[in-house]
Amino acid sequence: MVPSPALPDPATDDEDTLHEECGVFGVWTMVDAAAVTALGLHALQHRGQEATGIVSYDGQRFHQQRGLGLVGDNFGDARVIASLPGNSAIGHNRYATTGETILRNVQPLYADFEFGGFAVGHNGNLTNAVALRKSLVRRGCLFQSSTDSEVFVHLIAISLYSTVVDRLIDALKQVVGAYSLVALSNEAMIGVRDPLGVRPLILGRIAGQGATGGWVLASESCALDIVGAEFVRDVEPGEIVVINDAGVRSIRPFGPTRARFCVFEYVYFARPDSVMEGMPVYEARKRIGAELARESHVEADIVVPVPDSGVPSAMGYAHESRVPFELGIIRNHYVGRTFIEPTDHIRNLGVKLKHSANRAALEGKRVVLVDDSIVRGTTSKKIVEMVRAAGASAVHMRISSPPTTHSCFYGIDTPERSKLLAARHDVAEMAALIGADSLAFISLDGLYRALGRQGRNAAHPYYCDACFTGEYPVPLPDVDARASRQLSLEMT
Repeated sequence: MVPSPALPDPATDDEDTLHEECGVFGVWTMVDAAAVTALGLHALQHRGQEATGIVSYDGQRFHQQRGLGLVGDNFGDARVIASLPGNSAIGHNRYATTGETILRNVQPLYADFEFGGFAVGHNGNLTNAVALRKSLVRRGCLFQSSTDSEVFVHLIAISLYSTVVDRLIDALKQVVGAYSLVALSNEAMIGVRDPLGVRPLILGRIAGQGATGGWVLASESCALDIVGAEFVRDVEPGEIVVINDAGVRSIRPFGPTRARFCVFEYVYFARPDSVMEGMPVYEARKRIGAELARESHVEADIVVPVPDSGVPSAMGYAHESRVPFELGIIRNHYVGRTFIEPTDHIRNLGVKLKHSANRAALEGKRVVLVDDSIVRGTTSKKIVEMVRAAGASAVHMRISSPPTTHSCFYGIDTPERSKLLAARHDVAEMAALIGADSLAFISLDGLYRALGRQGRNAAHPYYCDACFTGEYPVPLPDVDARASRQLSLEMT
């Protein structure tokens, strides 16, 4: 095989992936609310590993703890949980899409208002946060963090409405973006989902807690399982749920819109044992793999997943193609994000810190490698080289999502478009760059078929698929303003 050309824009392995969004969790009327919240956040750890926080309410006072790092590192000590008394609490796992990873940016954010305390945790991204922040600063608001989530706090603070729910609605009508929120006041726990339902939020219940039972809000259903809660329903797009001792009240302050749930939740972000929008993620990924096999079958001896996210799709591919499934790559689960790579030589070997080739399974075999996506391409190149070095006679890469050609502005940390491999090269060029004998992605219509649709209806797409199409369903005021300023500079 002709040696592949060097990949441009070298990146660390952490940069060569689509990073998770954030995870939110909240409980109302529950014994040991902070401990339950910590368990829920532990189940949502995959959605954010940079920082975590919990705010609880004991009926008189709010209590808060935040820290950088993982849930277990911050809330594994019983003394920390004991410092968060109360029967209500909300929590947040952070992966930063805006703002630095410093303690003042860790959520939930908390503020004392004239109506009492208010804490909020936010998953997603506000696409007009820069413009709103400038406007609020001109009005005298003093920001304590650099995260876009603080915009909610200031909009609530300056609202002229009397109740916390009305103030929150006033704030929501001024923001643009994709988001889900959990909030806690003296009187209620509140859940909010953006008008298009891009970001997920679910409602659950634990029987036997209080007069009406204990209520749970969470990003994913896997967080209900760990605390023994039953799934009630998805919070609907554009819906506000207000939970207090009287039960759950639903408010719909926005006009009717067509839902555009993030399709990448099924491909990668959600935990496989979660159910998203009524669809089990594990089964969805297996169907995606089966559709990928139907579209791009190649003669091979084994199907090998790139762990862990590629495993269900590889199982579906293997079943559909009737090619044996093998664990040809073994993942090391004990490598943290903060591992120091001090030299170029060690940095180039970095992929082996996370993945090792299983030579016994690979040697002499024609291999189909199944992964969820290609971002910059540097990790794919290293994995192909590793599999080939382990003795594979051919390496065919199959991807369970369409080519990622555009950046996400809705809460997923992606490189700028110029750094995305698929934005600069066609599939044949990408195959040469990563060193694969062949490369194929599932088609956009194929992805929709795997998710139970007849294909993508271009007039009314069911999902947000902007990272594949560039069709952004939520306006991007800050991005448009930045592009306009750049154009003005170029013309001067």
